[in-house]
Amino acid sequence: MPEAIRSSLVKPTLQTLFHIDFDWWQKNDRDWHVYLRNYLCLEHQRTFEQVKENILIDWVDPLTAEVTQVDGLQNVLISHCARQEEFITHQTALVDAVFRIFLANGNAPLTPEELGEQLGRPPYTILRTLAGPRVMQGLRPCIR
Repeated sequence: MPEAIRSSLVKPTLQTLFHIDFDWWQKNDRDWHVYLRNYLCLEHQRTFEQVKENILIDWVDPLTAEVTQVDGLQNVLISHCARQEEFITHQTALVDAVFRIFLANGNAPLTPEELGEQLGRPPYTILRTLAGPRVMQGLRPCIR
């Protein structure tokens, strides 16, 4: 069954796992690197200011020691910028805050209940926001 049909049949619940669907960004002609640059801390904004193209870096998995190439911008966001105290605040808009949580946790899927615990916001509000007909910032249910 095509993904568009399959995903439209999914009725998300509080236990549905969500994540950032980076394929959504590509299919919608969105340069997610431009968007991600907005999330860099000041130090890394200056560093990436002169970088015109996407860079890949070698990353070593701390558990398996497996070396893989990962996106440099995403890596610096996850390993440094997302660790800054001001990365997510109480004033951060809900969709932005959810997006930032996924950046900070390496895009590991989370349920609205788990997101609610981390954000201190009602899980039902998060579910209604993420499960609406419009996909925001590529935040979608995980389809298995």
